[in-house]
Amino acid sequence: QVQLVESGGGLVQPGGSLRLSCAASGSIFRINVMGWYRQAPGKQRELVATVSIGGNTNYADSVKGRFTAARHNAENTVTLQMDILKPEETAIYYCSANVMASWHGEVQTYWGQGTQVTVSS
Repeated sequence: QVQLVESGGGLVQPGGSLRLSCAASGSIFRINVMGWYRQAPGKQRELVATVSIGGNTNYADSVKGRFTAARHNAENTVTLQMDILKPEETAIYYCSANVMASWHGEVQTYWGQGTQVTVSS
């Protein structure tokens, strides 16, 4: 009942920047946490950043100071501003959301289909 759609991926040179966006739609009463994860070839999916409904953020150590996640609650979106990108950050980036469909509903986790980020010269 909830769909997440990522956008903004692409090819960027090392040291460059990209801004990813994720829009959630469907049966949404509240999204407690939205986040970004990434999975590089041959590696496990790892957390990049999360944002709570109050705007509190949590980042992987490897991206602190370079990435910024932000929520826009009225639009059910989350963005990820990525600066000074490194080649090793080439990965598929996934959006996630912990969603309450109603006030008394349980929280369910949803995932987007992912967007490719390639950092290369």
